[in-house]
Amino acid sequence: MGEEKPVRGFIFACTDRTESECYDRMMLAADRTYGPVVIRIREGDLLFLHNLDTDALHGVFRAVSKGDFNLNAKAWNGRYPYQIHFEYIGNNIVLKNAKGILAKISVTRNTPLIKEKLSSLLEIFMINPGITNSALSLYDKDTTLLILNEKEKVDKNKNDVDIEEEIPMLEATTMWDFPRQSYGITPKGNNRYPGVTPALIIYNMIWRYTDPGDLVVDPMCGSGTTIDVCKEEKRRAIGYDIHPVRPDVIQNDARNIPLDAENVDMVFIDSPYGDNVRYNEHPDNIGNISSESEQFYDELEKVMEESHRILKDGKVLGWLIGDQWVKRKFTPVGFEIYNRLCKYFEPMEIVCVNRRGQSSHTGLWFNRARRFNFYLRGFKYLIIVRKTSETFSKSSTRKIEWTHYDRG
Repeated sequence: MGEEKPVRGFIFACTDRTESECYDRMMLAADRTYGPVVIRIREGDLLFLHNLDTDALHGVFRAVSKGDFNLNAKAWNGRYPYQIHFEYIGNNIVLKNAKGILAKISVTRNTPLIKEKLSSLLEIFMINPGITNSALSLYDKDTTLLILNEKEKVDKNKNDVDIEEEIPMLEATTMWDFPRQSYGITPKGNNRYPGVTPALIIYNMIWRYTDPGDLVVDPMCGSGTTIDVCKEEKRRAIGYDIHPVRPDVIQNDARNIPLDAENVDMVFIDSPYGDNVRYNEHPDNIGNISSESEQFYDELEKVMEESHRILKDGKVLGWLIGDQWVKRKFTPVGFEIYNRLCKYFEPMEIVCVNRRGQSSHTGLWFNRARRFNFYLRGFKYLIIVRKTSETFSKSSTRKIEWTHYDRG
């Protein structure tokens, strides 16, 4: 027999308009915002349903499938594609003042219920009769015993943790700041690798622009952060690098990607910013070319062409890049990369990512920057572009009906 895994709990939301469909289909669902939570649910986990209109908390339910994408594509007219099937544990209990109950145990929808939090919520369901939507009108002892049995399972494995206490929410602005290189319980990439990519950049990219099962390609995969994030978030991934440092990264030059055309759902690239970092001694490494030369951009443009070729129409590429200032000369690497990308792709967004963990982010270098009148690099650009079959014209204009407000 396999090792018994700890039971976790998850809260879904509904309204008066959507509640009946949950019970008709015996299915709970969420939109993309909470997709990262749903895909972490496994069979046997406990589920609860919060009606936001009535502020009532329904439960206790048990997952009878794993959380997945589009178990039923027609459900809720496709508005809530991240879904899971459930069964009742005894009768359905409905508790009033759900917001107050959840606030008391510090729970939000992106917070998995584990350990004491889940145990406390189950205890509330046992001591509060509530009402049922079953044929029985009275709260019955059998349901209490069934919930007690689940609580005992939770308490038995209370010290075992196999899920984050809080699933990261998607970024809502174009200013991203991630204090840690990785997230969650398992490491993503190697935070000692030169120029390692913050894992939450890839996390945000794949959750905005792909679905579970989609194929993500990283042509300059480095320490494998993209592979690790995709594995955890249920995407397929192929990582290439000219000098692999782990066995699941394929040795390959990004200027010639060995994939068929229009076969990939997203490309992510964290390329060299010039020759400022010595990644390896491979003679064809683009990172050995100075970003002050046209050759650097010519070689990276070949990577752009290949990325465009392998991407499906309408799909997205994210390119992480930083500028350079060295020996009193500033090189706007990000602008140069953006201009080259616009030859092939439609621009969608530019995100500023706070640079952390830089060797120059010390008191000594901050003092030098002030004394000698220069700036340390404080951010990187995440340039997001899309492949489109339509011809992109920089000169095209749209008529926008703006809403104007009185000042003061």
